[in-house]
Amino acid sequence: MGTAKDERLALSALFEELGPDAPTLCAGWQTRDLAAHLIVRERRLDAALGIMLPALAGHTQRVQDGYAKRPWSELVELVRTGPPWFQLTSHGVLEELTNTAEFLVHHEDVRRAQPGWEPRAADHARDAATWKSVAQTARLTFRKSPVGVVLRTPDGREVTAKSGADPVTVVGEPMELLCYGFGREAIKVSFEGTDAAVGALKDVRRGI
Repeated sequence: MGTAKDERLALSALFEELGPDAPTLCAGWQTRDLAAHLIVRERRLDAALGIMLPALAGHTQRVQDGYAKRPWSELVELVRTGPPWFQLTSHGVLEELTNTAEFLVHHEDVRRAQPGWEPRAADHARDAATWKSVAQTARLTFRKSPVGVVLRTPDGREVTAKSGADPVTVVGEPMELLCYGFGREAIKVSFEGTDAAVGALKDVRRGI
């Protein structure tokens, strides 16, 4: 299995463990809402457009709320099994391309909202896939930064997320950098740069 599939199954197991009313890092969402979001994204393409397009957000929210009211066991199973087999994103390379970052971040959204969370132990395959996701999404997630941004792992791997003057280097393990890029604050990173530049980066809205 690939990382996207592994994270899907791990998140589904965590959903079962915590139940439908556990907190997440997604503002205003409990686990039932996050599960409904994942289902809409994969199974209701008419509503999924509203995730990115504000003009359609109302329809997306209505569809998502409808799913969130369904029995919890049904929601978990829909997340676990993923999109129908005839959707291209349910297979191989396309599944990894479209779902790896999504499930890595949302798995952490649930993990890190629980008391006493800690980063997961190193895993070579998962960490490699996470770093690949960092490199693929960095320019998009940091596009609004008013200063230059470089992302660096403790072992020296780097990617330029935003070119610009007075750059800030964000240092952390791949999962921390990915979550930071997607706007999460429950992270363990450090910053190298001037106080003004670091402050400007911390204030900017990050994410897709």
